[in-house]
Amino acid sequence: MKNETIKKRSKIANDVMNYIYQYIDTDINIDELSIEMNVSKFHLHRIFKDEFGKNIYECIKSIRLQKASNLLISNPYSTITDISKICGYSSQTSFLRAFKQRFEMTPKMWKNGGNKIYSNKILENLIDTSANKIDFLQIEPTIVKMPKIEGFYIRHQGYDKSIKKTWQKLQTWIYTNDITNYEQIALHHDNPIVTPLNECQYIAIIKCEDKEINLQNSSLPILTIPQGIYAKFSLSGKYGDVIKLIQWVYHTWLINSGYETTTNPSYAIYHKNHFLSQDGIFELDYYLPIKYV
Repeated sequence: MKNETIKKRSKIANDVMNYIYQYIDTDINIDELSIEMNVSKFHLHRIFKDEFGKNIYECIKSIRLQKASNLLISNPYSTITDISKICGYSSQTSFLRAFKQRFEMTPKMWKNGGNKIYSNKILENLIDTSANKIDFLQIEPTIVKMPKIEGFYIRHQGYDKSIKKTWQKLQTWIYTNDITNYEQIALHHDNPIVTPLNECQYIAIIKCEDKEINLQNSSLPILTIPQGIYAKFSLSGKYGDVIKLIQWVYHTWLINSGYETTTNPSYAIYHKNHFLSQDGIFELDYYLPIKYV
């Protein structure tokens, strides 16, 4: 497939994903979306599945349930019916059925501590998760307004040490194009503390700081991270510490913060990438999308 075709198809898929994030609380009509994007419904579904590995409806369901799992613990004043409507469900019954099928417990059980049990089981699958003892209470986040970010990317299926291979490919691309001024960004399309790690969509992104660059190899597609308000957490550590930070942010900090998360994905900007560094140490800023309740 030619580079321009690959880029066009990737843009279509990413535009659909951004549309889903923006309108997840509505009845998303794929027929109207395909007309708006001037792509047939059949091709829209095929392009999206080729890019993300699952169909559009599966993705909508996953994002809705991830949003619900967060709201159930961060918004104590909303009823389960309220949350089901906020997440785009037409009835509480359909929401209860979908939630129990996905998390193997009811929303009430999730609110009463089931969320921690579920995420702890996910963390058990990580290697050396008990190696570092970090006092997360000493981490004081800052609230920032981040601009839109555009970057070249490679999509990776799964959240594990195989991510290193994806970053090595991007590093090779950087060397090939003689890029010296750039940022490395990890985008989490899925929340790794409520999604089985092998199902997580992880995206490795290179944001070029130079406005004018002459790419010798421009085969990589471009992805846009939307602007927004974020809570920024700075952390240094080793493999496994990022997901422990994410667990603390969602299950401890967020509950007591007075904020809710939005449906935009969280991301991390590396100052030192442990997948590429010799000592396996990372230094990063983790950005959680938030809104004032």
